[in-house]
Amino acid sequence: MIRTNWTREEITEIYNTPILDLIYKAATVHRQHHDSREVQVCTLLSVKTGGCPEDCAYCPQAARYHTEVKVHKLLEVEEVIGKAIEAKEAGSTRFCMGAAWREVRDNKDFDKVLGMVKGVNSLGMEVCCTLGMLTPEQAEKLKAAGLYAYNHNLDTSEEFYGDIITTRNYKDRLDTLHHVREAKISVCSGGIIGMGEGENDRIGMLLTLATLPEHPESVPVNALVPVEGTPLEDQEKVSVWEMVRMIATARIIMPKAMVRLSAGRVRMTLEEQALCFMAGANSIFAGDKLLTTPNPGMVQDKAMFQVLNLMPRKAFKEPLDAYPTKVASNSGN
Repeated sequence: MIRTNWTREEITEIYNTPILDLIYKAATVHRQHHDSREVQVCTLLSVKTGGCPEDCAYCPQAARYHTEVKVHKLLEVEEVIGKAIEAKEAGSTRFCMGAAWREVRDNKDFDKVLGMVKGVNSLGMEVCCTLGMLTPEQAEKLKAAGLYAYNHNLDTSEEFYGDIITTRNYKDRLDTLHHVREAKISVCSGGIIGMGEGENDRIGMLLTLATLPEHPESVPVNALVPVEGTPLEDQEKVSVWEMVRMIATARIIMPKAMVRLSAGRVRMTLEEQALCFMAGANSIFAGDKLLTTPNPGMVQDKAMFQVLNLMPRKAFKEPLDAYPTKVASNSGN
């Protein structure tokens, strides 16, 4: 049964399960709702880089930090479509476009993004955007253009959020997710670990996601990639066991979601990534860069797929129909 009435105590108990038992339980749930050999390959392109007015402590694109990121204006539609074609030919089935904006503004740049969405959609790929905060009207325009999914990460728990970002609040994040859901766009929302948060914050973020009226269809789990010049440049590397606990817990409490092994893969061995797939991850981002941070290359990933006998997941594929959704509400909590 798909539940949206999880309690913090229940998620804490799952998260703290002995690691091998946790992996086994998550792998069992994974196989009930997904083909365990399938992993979706996604590509993420920065269509507008740097110069962001926000102060996200992890982000090298914030204008106030002195990093090596070079600012560039919004790409032209034709260039983006060309990149999407290259990604499709290399095996990606989802193409995500990211712009370093605080929020979408109703101007020529947004019109250009709508053209990008239409173009990528025409290729038969799942087209996703991450553009910052949205109004209900902007979400409707993106839907009309053919947007399949919208990414807007919670990043961390509500309690720890102010330690990482002060230029917007947690409610802003949740409001955008609501606008996306109301426009009938697939929701992609997860977070980052390794920013100095505690286990309670990780559990709190998962609790927020798992108790939304509907679970996100996609939950990215990112390990911080520290970037020189940002406030978090000296953070220690997250261990694979921390990633496994996050992925496995997300898989158990949000069984039908795509759990995406996202940023941080470049610092993981093949064996560590295999543990994450065993724990329920079934999506990766391909290509040598995730917006502005390094990522394993296509050749490296193809070799990994061959060693682990994994298959690329097709676009627009739903969780297994043999396990229908029965939603439990929050009523009574």
